[in-house]
Amino acid sequence: MQPTFEAVLAAIGSFFFITLVFAVLAALCKTHRRHHHHHHHQTRTVPNDSVLSSVTIDESASFDPNLNRISMEELKIATKNFSTDLIVGDGSFGLVYKATLSSGVTVAIKKLDPDAFQGFREFRAEMETLGKLRHPNIVKILGYCSSGYDRVLILEFVERGSLDQWIHDASLSLSASSVKFPLTWETRLKVLKGVANGLAYLHGLDTPVIHRDIKASNVLLDSTFEAHIADFGLARRIDGSHSHVSTQVAGTMGYMPPEYKDGVMPATMKADVYSFGILMMEVATGERPNLPVVVEGKEVGLIEWARGMLAQNGHMEMLDRNIPNRQGLREDEVKEYFRIASMCTNEIMRDRPKMCHVVDLLKRLSTSTF
Repeated sequence: MQPTFEAVLAAIGSFFFITLVFAVLAALCKTHRRHHHHHHHQTRTVPNDSVLSSVTIDESASFDPNLNRISMEELKIATKNFSTDLIVGDGSFGLVYKATLSSGVTVAIKKLDPDAFQGFREFRAEMETLGKLRHPNIVKILGYCSSGYDRVLILEFVERGSLDQWIHDASLSLSASSVKFPLTWETRLKVLKGVANGLAYLHGLDTPVIHRDIKASNVLLDSTFEAHIADFGLARRIDGSHSHVSTQVAGTMGYMPPEYKDGVMPATMKADVYSFGILMMEVATGERPNLPVVVEGKEVGLIEWARGMLAQNGHMEMLDRNIPNRQGLREDEVKEYFRIASMCTNEIMRDRPKMCHVVDLLKRLSTSTF
């Protein structure tokens, strides 16, 4: 009996020992999972399932029900599985492809980066704002695709590409049958008037919309050089206070207003006005806002250079040398043009004009060929 009793005690002891070991291991694993989850939350770029579910719920509640939902299968066929040969642009957080849908309609397909959480935020922002906007100077959204982590926007295809390409890459061809040429002063004014009209419309809505990323690459030109404002991924609707305080810098270096330097970024309509003024300077001078201009061996920003030139009455010398018949332009109109641009880029936010006033000022500029 004694050996049997000892065997039973040994078995019971072994059982409790093994149980204790498993309990310790389970506790360690649980602690590790908690630590790993916390670390992942701090560094992740792809939303977890709970975030994805939240985005999906928000989408179903806020998207325009009239927009077409297109399957990922059709998009893969239309883009030849998102072939690099069909890329026509690089928007924020995603690539843009030119494709023809099964309906025969040629569209721009913007596939947002699934590895960046900003892509999900941009998708929702574009759907909530662009999906409800109707204006000839605002790019139209035609549909969307939401599949797993993939978010795709289907936009109208604007034939002549971006204003940035026309101002800075005039020697390149848009396609085999369309060669770009330097834009005339008349055409540059037409484009800017279109952008101003689009911004005035956004700012004049019952619930105003601020774009927050006005720049040459976000202005698309159609076959008649009519401007279409694109890329509403950073756009925000604002309440009666006409401001949206953000803890994250929004915009592009060179176009952002000086008040963004103070840490808290009050996203207001006047910030859009400043960016538009910078765009006016860029379109007239052919200089990129985010690249320095060398003056007497010293590098300065575009706006600093422009202010110095204007103070010395150097309006005509500032003009892009690629503008056809540049010497034939009327000096008084060029001066007025730069006066408007200077008003928009005033360092003091409250002293900048409203976009509706800018529209009126631009209308007074002649668009006749000089």
